Amino acid sequence: MVLPDKHIRFAESLLGLGALVLETLDAPKSIDTLWKEVHSKMQGGAFPATHTFDNLVLSVDILFAVGAVALNRDGRLERCALSN
Repeated sequence: MVLPDKHIRFAESLLGLGALVLETLDAPKSIDTLWKEVHSKMQGGAFPATHTFDNLVLSVDILFAVGAVALNRDGRLERCALSN
């Protein structure tokens, strides 16, 4: 479920959810605020799959591991500027 395959659409994978997380992190946010906004997008039909809070946490873990997100001094998640 981490990566899409023949039977799992990209939006259903954790990598696809990570793309939504990065899109939603336009400013530093707490995990609760991030979940409310991501869940709202899923319920509103702006994202073609439904995920649980657990999947959100796993997706944020993956993004943290690859250096795409970090915690700021206030303990909020923020996107990292990827260097070339």
